[in-house]
Amino acid sequence: MATTGFRVQRIAASAGLAALLLVAGCRQDMQNQPKIIPQRGSEMFADHRGARPQVVNTVARGQLREDSYFYTGVVEGANGYREERNEMPFPVTMDVLKRGQERFNIYCTPCHSRVGNGLGAIVDRGYKPAANLHDQVRLTQPVSHYFFIMTHGYGAMPDYSAQLTPEDRWAVAAYIRALQLSQAATAADVPAGVQVKDLKDIAKEKNLPAGFAEPWALPPTAIQAYPPVSKEGYPAMAPANPGDPAITIPHSKPAAQ
Repeated sequence: MATTGFRVQRIAASAGLAALLLVAGCRQDMQNQPKIIPQRGSEMFADHRGARPQVVNTVARGQLREDSYFYTGVVEGANGYREERNEMPFPVTMDVLKRGQERFNIYCTPCHSRVGNGLGAIVDRGYKPAANLHDQVRLTQPVSHYFFIMTHGYGAMPDYSAQLTPEDRWAVAAYIRALQLSQAATAADVPAGVQVKDLKDIAKEKNLPAGFAEPWALPPTAIQAYPPVSKEGYPAMAPANPGDPAITIPHSKPAAQ
């Protein structure tokens, strides 16, 4: 009996010691350590901001961006203004155009429609018509203009830099140019030996409505745009040389031919 009682005491003492150690270990040092919590202020710095700006004249890993034309779509002109170019920073292949078409159909068609005439689905729902990518103004704009607008937005159009990587923005710009060429193509542009079919015949074969191949009309639900205010801008009408000269743009690598 004595031996059994002694064992019970030892077990109880061990359990008590373990409990004591456990309680002693339940401190909040890790919970309350002096760390910077995102989006919170801080008394440590003079500006009371916890999030610190990047150190001036430093480049983070993966952010060298040596080819500035690829990332900005502009170069510094002789007069100090930023200048758009009608050239791609890399070769345009069918894979690039297919990628551009996919991204265009996802992000651009709600406003510009799949053919780029500015009568997307939003117009049927009461929004103002978007820019017509086939009017004379857009046809004369350089291809990097579309990259620049997708990057920064303009007027009623927001930027899409968060949704589209630089590669995808260039791919969309290339597809827009291909779309413009396709909508203005003639039978003479078709390679020899390729059969040309009338769009109305194709629509009939696919049992589409009779008006499918007709020009799109502005729906009665559309809101006509007010006359543009120059200081506010309006969709896809950013000038090639806005009034902010003397910018500094690093030298770009030569564009791929």
